[in-house]
Amino acid sequence: QVQLVESGGGLAQPGGSLRLSCAVSGFTVDDYAIGWFRQVPVPRKEREGVSCISPSDGSTYYAEAVKGRFTISRDEAKNTVYLQMNSLKPEDTAVYYCARDPGDGCGLEGYQYDYWGLGTQVTVSS
Repeated sequence: QVQLVESGGGLAQPGGSLRLSCAVSGFTVDDYAIGWFRQVPVPRKEREGVSCISPSDGSTYYAEAVKGRFTISRDEAKNTVYLQMNSLKPEDTAVYYCARDPGDGCGLEGYQYDYWGLGTQVTVSS
């Protein structure tokens, strides 16, 4: 059974850091691209692709809004993908989701992804 479970969200101050984890089961993280997305539920905004890591060579991709601040990585032994978030800003506040891309690529469009976690809340506020 394919599952993705996010953890590590919480409250951080502007300029602070958080590390999100995406623990997967039912497949291995080096066989599929894994992406991170975020969405502000109230007021509801479009889901935004944040980052992804490709299965073949571990290439990483980032949205412009997070480049230089966020880092995606994976631990194949733990079957987990991480999103290290530094220099957090209030506009990073959202529910963060990880998802699996069944295709060959690594993109930031949600329609490419087939399985999703339930999300973890990140709030950046002083």
